[in-house]
Amino acid sequence: MAQLYFYYSSMNAGKSTHLLQSSYNYHERGLRTAIYTAQIDDRFAKGKVASRLGIDADAYLFDDSKNLLSEIEQMHADQKLDCVLIDEAQFLTTEHVKQLTDVVDLLNIPVLAYGIRTDFLGQTFSGSAALLAWADKLVELKTICHCGRKANFVIRQDANGIAVKDGAQVEVGGNERYEPLCRAHFKQLVWN
Repeated sequence: MAQLYFYYSSMNAGKSTHLLQSSYNYHERGLRTAIYTAQIDDRFAKGKVASRLGIDADAYLFDDSKNLLSEIEQMHADQKLDCVLIDEAQFLTTEHVKQLTDVVDLLNIPVLAYGIRTDFLGQTFSGSAALLAWADKLVELKTICHCGRKANFVIRQDANGIAVKDGAQVEVGGNERYEPLCRAHFKQLVWN
C-alpha cells in the first residue's frame, strides 16, 4: 500500500541529498520515478534538484496552477511510475497536497515530499501545514545550530548578516541568505 511521506527539517539537513538517494535507489532496482521541484526555486537551474554535495537530477516543475494529479496520472498511464518525489514541498499549495493524497490513494504510487516546516518568522508554510496534517508518515531530518543543538528554525539575513524580522514569506535563497538555528537562538534574533 502506497503512502505519503513528509521529510521535513530546517535548511541544510540534506533533504535534497536524501531525495536524490531515494530516487537513485528506485532506479538501481529498475523502477521509475518522477521528481518535482518548485518553479520558483532557480538557485541551481530551472528543472533541477541539486544537493550541496554536488549531485543533481532533472525535475518536473510545479507552480500554483499545476494539476499534479492529472500530470502524474498521465505519466503513469504512459509508463508505470513507481514513486513520486517532491523537493521544496513547502511551496506546494493545499490543493497540491490533496492531489498528492489522490496519487497515493487512487494510483497507489508512493509520494516522498521534502521541505522545510516554517519560514524565517517561524510561521508554517501552507504546503508544509497540509503535509503535516495529511501525510501518512512524518520524518524529521536533523541539522544543527552553531551552538550544537538541533536546528529546527531558520532565519533570513540581510546583506550585513542581521536577522530580518519582516518581509514576504517566500524569498528564494541559500546559505548566503538563510541560517538554521535552534529555537533559543531563533527567538533571541527574531522574536526579541
